[in-house]
Formats: sequence, C-alpha cells, structure tokens
Amino acid sequence: MFTTPNLLTMLWASSLDSLYMVSISIAVTILLGIPLGVVLVVTRPGHIMETVWLNKILGFVVNFTRSIPFLIFMVFIGPITKKMVGTSIGPTAVIVPLSLAAAMLMSRMAETSLLEVPTGLIEAAQAYGASKRQIIWHVLLPEARSGLILSATTLIITLIGFSAMAGAIGGGGLGDLAIRYGYQRYMPDVMWVCVLLLYVVVQAIQYTGEFLAKKFSRR
Repeated sequence: MFTTPNLLTMLWASSLDSLYMVSISIAVTILLGIPLGVVLVVTRPGHIMETVWLNKILGFVVNFTRSIPFLIFMVFIGPITKKMVGTSIGPTAVIVPLSLAAAMLMSRMAETSLLEVPTGLIEAAQAYGASKRQIIWHVLLPEARSGLILSATTLIITLIGFSAMAGAIGGGGLGDLAIRYGYQRYMPDVMWVCVLLLYVVVQAIQYTGEFLAKKFSRR
C-alpha cells in the first residue's frame, strides 16, 4: 500500500500530467474546432458562403472521426503521433489524438450553437451592406457566444474523460494512476481518491462555464 506522502506525491505528479494534457488540448481544440464549425455553417446550402462540395467533404471527415471510439482512435493514429512528437505513449503523445478527436466534436457543437442564431439578424446585416467576414465576426459569433461557452464547457469535461481513458494505454495522468495502482494492483483507496479529485474538477468547470454563459448571453 501507499503511504500518505507517497500517495500525495503520485497524485500531484499525475494531476500535473492531466493538467498539461487537457490545457494544451483545449487550446488546440478551440483554435481548430470553432473555425471548422463556422465553415460548416456558412458553407451550408443557402447560407452566406454556400459551397456544397466543401460542406459535404468536411462533414464526412468530422462524422468519420467522431464515429471512432477514442481508445481505438489513439491507436489508429499512433504512427502519425510518433512522427509528430517522437513517441506514441505518455502525456505529450496523448495531446495529438486528444486534440484531433475533440476538435471534431467541438466543430459540431459550435455548428449547433451558430445555427441557433436567428436568420433575421443575418438578413438584416446583409441589408445594411455587411460583408461576409463582418457577418461572421459581428453577428454569428457574438450571438452564439453563450452557446459556444456552454459547448466549450462540455468539451473540457469530455477532454478530462478522454485523458483519463488514455491511461489505459500508458497515456499518463490521473487515469493512468487509477488504472495502474487502483485497478491493476488492487488499491481501491487510490482509485477513489482519483475519482473524487476528477469529480471536484468537473463540478468546478461546469459551474464556471454556466456562470460565464449566463454572464455573456446576449439574449
């Protein structure tokens, strides 16, 4: 069994690994996912930048990626991950599949939020002579801001779950600690501590996201 100092040391190191994986993945995901979601919306038939062939190709790529379970996806792009970061295991390696999988999810969530913007606002902006770029920056994104914040909140929680699952194949972090010691070495106290820690983090993120979404809502 762990002594308390050893357990605290392991928890601290694993928590830092999880924070490292999730924080970088969140940044990459938002930078990729929201613009992709915007493209999926504005290239739809009848929208301001209608391009049906591009919309269908992007939609296929997003749906195909989302259809692959995360653990399988990690293994599937393992060779690509190794070429990019030099290894296919560990916290740094997990960031690649974590970011790609989450970006696809974020794109669809952003698409849903953007589609909730009333078409009347877009038509009014067009009537006033707004360019397509101005409509995106000054109508679509601001009006969907609250929904995008809630989507990002859900995404962050999902990323925490994905990063924990990555521990099953040596991804590091709290999931790795819970599996290697809590499950494989029959130390339920370690498992429970990891679960409770993740629960507290998720609750804090959910509360913060809901608060920000209400604060920045324009409706």
